[in-house]
Amino acid sequence: MWLTSSSIGRKFVMAITGVCLVLFVTFHVLMNSVALLWPAAYNVICEFLGANWYALVASMGLAALFIIHIIYALWLTVQNRRARGADRYAVNSRPKQVEWSSKNMLVLGIVVLAFLGVHMTQFWAKMQLQELISHDLTALPEVGGAPAAPVFGTLFLQLAFQQWWTPVVYIIGFIALWFHMNHGFWSMFHTIGWNNNIWLGRLKNIACWWTSIVVILFTAQAILFTVQARSNFFTTDVALQEQYAGFWGERAEAIQENFQAELSAVQQSAEAEGQQAVQTASIKFFAEQGKGYLEQAQAIANAVEKQCPDVKTKETEGVKEFVQRLDRTIQYAEQMNKTNETNK
Repeated sequence: MWLTSSSIGRKFVMAITGVCLVLFVTFHVLMNSVALLWPAAYNVICEFLGANWYALVASMGLAALFIIHIIYALWLTVQNRRARGADRYAVNSRPKQVEWSSKNMLVLGIVVLAFLGVHMTQFWAKMQLQELISHDLTALPEVGGAPAAPVFGTLFLQLAFQQWWTPVVYIIGFIALWFHMNHGFWSMFHTIGWNNNIWLGRLKNIACWWTSIVVILFTAQAILFTVQARSNFFTTDVALQEQYAGFWGERAEAIQENFQAELSAVQQSAEAEGQQAVQTASIKFFAEQGKGYLEQAQAIANAVEKQCPDVKTKETEGVKEFVQRLDRTIQYAEQMNKTNETNK
């Protein structure tokens, strides 16, 4: 197949995957702009792009593009080195028309890849991946000493950009991205045949403007996110707190409903043996299963206290009361179990 067997085919694959990645980077910077202009809407976008089938398909497609782009980049580099042979060690003056970035695309790509690894660790691994691997509230990453729901990108902006080194790493990554994307943008059109003198000049100008606007926006966002995170904007803004409170309120209701449903099922199964059996089964349920529910409810109550202290709803206040009642009941059930064991 010519896409793999010929140098032109491999360059064509590099060009196509490069176009897709440039479009993704452009979409990403626009999505980040929403976080600055309307943080609550940014959280809605994050929820839409969470662990849903369409978002997962898009994520897998994007990962495939990155992998193919990297493999073909390494492939072409090795091929070029073999083609030059010993001549690559000769000291020659570099032609003026050869840009620095074109000579260092692999190095720039490695820097961008390292930056991408940091970015994915700070966001994707704690958001979409976390939604996939765990539904345990106590296992969620913490922001400000409380579990952060994976659907709220603003909390992970707070977590990432309150670190002094985050903007430093990001800006270095953006500089490498500018050189890599600027050269790659126009060279991909050069690969598919738009390489006459008129169009090549135009494409270089378009590449410079496009890449510069994207990278300037990314850099400005990193700086502003750092300022907002240092001032705890993402945990003190009332509109965001209302979103957090709504999410935790729903989780609080769900846990209480599940708890009551499971308790009722245990009691109903013991009804045939009499009231004493029902009481014994209930005490055993509280002692053995209650702690799991208590931990989940305490995590919610903690998140409500830390992430939305200025917003009170019926559901968020109800979970605090549920924690108190459940804690007292579990202590009573454990004491009764100990008493029964002693009497035996």
